Formats: sequence, structure tokens, C-alpha cells
Amino acid sequence: MNYDRILIRYGELSTKGRNRKLFIDKLRRNIKRVLRNYENVKIEANRERMFVLLNGENGEEIIDRLKNVFGIQSFSPAVKTEKDLEKMKEAALSLFRKNYYADQTFKITTKRADKTFSLNTDEVNHAFGTHLLKNIEGLKVNVKNPDINLQIEIREEGVYFSCETIYGAGGLPVGSSGKAMLMLSGGIDSPVAGYLSMKRGLELEAVHFYSPPFTSERAKQKVIDLTEKLANISGEVVVHIVPFTEIQQLIQQQIPENYSMTSTRRLMLRITDEIRKKNEGLAIVTGESLGQVASQTLESMFAINDVTNTPILRPLITMDKSEIIDIAHKIDTFEISNRPYEDCCTVFVPSSPKTKPKRDKVRQYESYIDYDPFIAKAVENTETFHIKPQTLKQEMFEDLF
Repeated sequence: MNYDRILIRYGELSTKGRNRKLFIDKLRRNIKRVLRNYENVKIEANRERMFVLLNGENGEEIIDRLKNVFGIQSFSPAVKTEKDLEKMKEAALSLFRKNYYADQTFKITTKRADKTFSLNTDEVNHAFGTHLLKNIEGLKVNVKNPDINLQIEIREEGVYFSCETIYGAGGLPVGSSGKAMLMLSGGIDSPVAGYLSMKRGLELEAVHFYSPPFTSERAKQKVIDLTEKLANISGEVVVHIVPFTEIQQLIQQQIPENYSMTSTRRLMLRITDEIRKKNEGLAIVTGESLGQVASQTLESMFAINDVTNTPILRPLITMDKSEIIDIAHKIDTFEISNRPYEDCCTVFVPSSPKTKPKRDKVRQYESYIDYDPFIAKAVENTETFHIKPQTLKQEMFEDLF
């Protein structure tokens, strides 16, 4: 017997009290969005469990997608039967044979949520263990470290059998903690910051700064591809691509070179904050890691943060580069980030950026020109794309060019 559904366990969501239903509903919507290409799939949810009913769809593909959905602690391919002992034994044996290889060991783990069932937990373990041993030659018991753990959940609505537990992404469902704007460069760090923010339930809209002709169309496509990787996790990510050439040229003309990076970051933050207001976000997320580059010293952050009272979230603040790279490999953004197409920050990086900029000095330098109309113009001319998983590259190519 092949499994007919996937049983999903909530993990951290189970600790929620009166708000648990809101978190479960958000997780259900996120799973539905990630699996929207599978027309026959149905999703059922209650306070304790969620089930993805396959209805003939490709279970292996669906499992791959569920691995990246935040809010899932673990899940198991499962079979549901009636609470009839003979039908239960038949289903258990059939599922076990599908997963069993010669000389493997096993144990039975029973969860008896329905206390009215005729057998108690020990009796269920004994009955099904005996049934498997009688029908599978060479099978042996190992309760401490088995090759296969046949899990039996007896609930009011039926009995669920599974032989495999797959760990999920954990965290909270995307969108359950509000919306934030991710400052997404083409580098390694910011997509990882986006990933970790989504893990804590944030819905993200990305903001990327684009400076043609100094940055190429391929650099733009690189950011679209990074956004698509994040969309594979959340189901959809909006990305705002901001024309930044005019402002960047003004900075090069008006601001002393060693302060140009500080001023660039301040103006990026001001523009991102305006886009946040338009889209009802509550925070801004960056990929900054303390001390990694000149603009990420504590003094630089103090000077840059001066332009907004909006919360700035920095998920990578205590990580070193190797830890960030490990996560980038995990979420499959590392190779994209390493493509040799520069963003506007790397193109205009000064030879000796100030590592301890003074807030009063950068304020003074910026006071010689009114940046407000340039910021408004950049926001007005921002391009917005809705990026979904497995977006057809040809369609995106046509949209971009």
C-alpha cells in the first residue's frame, strides 16, 4: 500500500494559546500556495495536526516542497485506515513492506489519542509487532536504534500509519509576524537574512537598488533569481527594483569619498523606508554582520540608522562569514550570489571608506543638497515584480527587458 497523505506536525505552533488557530490558518494558506501547481491536493487541518491529501499527486515532489515551509516541525508520509484491527494490520504490513529491506530492524511507536480504543498502547505495540514478525522473514526488533520505526496514531477519526519522519524547516509560518522590507543586494548575505527572517514568520518584500549603465541587466536578473529562491520557501515574494543612478552620481559629486558609502547607505535606507510606508511594512531587514565591512561597524550603523525610526532587523549580526555561506548553500543561493555581476554598492565602493563615520559630519555633507525630490522620483519610478516559485524564465526575461 502506498501512502495516501502526508501528516504534518506543528512544533512551535503547538505552544501558542488562544492564537494557535491564526498560526495554523496561516500555515495552511502557505502550504496551499506552495503546492498550488498540484490541483488534486487537499489540505485538512485541526488543532493538533495537518494533513496533505495526495489524491494521486506525486508525493515525492510534494515532500521536497514541504521541507522548506516554515512552521512545520516534522512530517510523515502516512496511510489512514478505519479503527478495525484486521484492516489496521493489513495496512501496517503493506506499508512496512514498501519501506523494508532485508536484515533491517524495527520497533513500533504508538500514540493512542483516542482512549476509547479497545487496546492500550502496550497492547497495540505487541499486536502489531507480532503481526510483522510473523509475516516478514528475518525481521528483528531493535527498540533503541531501529532501521524502521512504524508509528501508529489512533485518533477519533481514524488510524494513521507511517514509517518515516522527515524534519521540516521549523520556525513560524511566513506572514504570521507581519511584513518587512528586505534590502536585497546581489551578494551572499542578504538572501540568507531574508531566509532567517521568514523563519520567524515575517512576510518579505525585497528592495534592490539598480544603477544602469554602471550595473548590467544581468545583475538585475541575478536579483530576480535570488528572489525566486526565497519565493520557493514562502510561495511568493514581491521585489521592488529602484533606479539609483541619479542619486549615486550626486553622492559621488557632493560627498567626500571616505563618507560616500555612509551616505549611500543612508539614502538607500530612506528610500526603502518610503517603499515600506507605501506597502504597509513594519520593519526593514538587512544582511549586515557586525564588523564584516566598513559600513557594518557599530559606528557606521549608528550613523546610517539616523535617517529612520523604523525598526532595522539584522538576523546575521553575530554570524561569521562561514556560517552565512553554509546557510546560503542550504537555501541554494550561493552560486547565484557568486555570479560576476556587480551591484551598485560594489561598483562605487570608495578606496578608503570611513569605518567610524561621525553622524554630525555626514548630516552636514548631505545638507548641501535637497535629496527629497530625488528620493520621491526614485520611489515613483521603482519597478515591482511578483515572483513565484518556478516562474518561467522566458516570461521573466520578457518582463525585464
